[in-house]
Amino acid sequence: MKGKKRISIILLVLLLFLGYRLFPQIFSSNKQTKTNFIMGTIINLTIYDKVSDDVFSGAFDVIRDIENKMSLNIDGSELNSVNKSSGKSSVSVSDETAYVINRSLEYSKLSNGHFDITIGPLVQLWGIGTENAKLPTEDEINNLLPKVGYERLSVSGNNVKLEDEGMIVDLGSIAKGYAADEVARYLESKGVKRAIVDLGGNIYVLGSKDESIPWTVSVQNPFSETRGDVLGILKASNKSIVTSGVYERFFEKDGKRYHHILDPFTGYPVENELMSVSIVSDKSIDGDALSTSIFSLGLKDGYSLINSLNNVDAIFVTKDKNVYVTPGIKNNFEIKDTSFKLKEF
Repeated sequence: MKGKKRISIILLVLLLFLGYRLFPQIFSSNKQTKTNFIMGTIINLTIYDKVSDDVFSGAFDVIRDIENKMSLNIDGSELNSVNKSSGKSSVSVSDETAYVINRSLEYSKLSNGHFDITIGPLVQLWGIGTENAKLPTEDEINNLLPKVGYERLSVSGNNVKLEDEGMIVDLGSIAKGYAADEVARYLESKGVKRAIVDLGGNIYVLGSKDESIPWTVSVQNPFSETRGDVLGILKASNKSIVTSGVYERFFEKDGKRYHHILDPFTGYPVENELMSVSIVSDKSIDGDALSTSIFSLGLKDGYSLINSLNNVDAIFVTKDKNVYVTPGIKNNFEIKDTSFKLKEF
């Protein structure tokens, strides 16, 4: 009897081990998820290691600190101090804000101005994503276009200056990416090895689902207004996935849709063949800035820019439901909605 009991225990252990290897999500008893609303979006933080509530609180505090420095919606933020001093004097900001602005300027140069954080006056004029969204007149747009131009934003050390009065820096196209990176760095400092950081669509997957199994990240169908309507899935580990598309924030006027990604050269929403672009990168700050840059550049020029960068990939979705995937992630991406077709560049 003792021998049979020993064999039964060994078999049970083997079954548990095999079950964990095949279905690790079932055995992830340490999975914890907490949600918050910061930076104007819903934050979902899921940790697959055993941690105290203090770790979650600390992660949310990291995001709040960034919001307090870089938000246009907080009167006393460093960013608003810079904007209020436009055309007058420079403003001393924190290392974090100076870093994000400097990285923004790098992407402005890289994209030949298609990414421009001084687009703030036009963003406020259109108001897309707010209850004040409207279709401006051509004169209103033309009057503000001279206020847009990253070349007239300078950073010297921690001192930031806008050269002309009325210029406005808006970090909405890059600050969430920086926040995702900082949360991931904070979690690693607390010993967390597996987590998913979701800042309103800016995804950072920390570690892997299991030692040999990457995370599975859904890519949104940009033709659907329903969150969770999946176009395809991407397998990734220790990566950021950021998507920009026409479905995110928009309003309709006289049967035409106006989305929130504005062209800094024309003042109107970008118009090209793209519906969405998803950027896969090591750092979310890069993915955030590049998703806007690449969408604005369009399929051909956007693909050329991605190909010039190391460790960065992209998924392009066009208005005719064609999907183009860069070589680095081609084997890790799978279309789930058969109305879309995978195409070669």
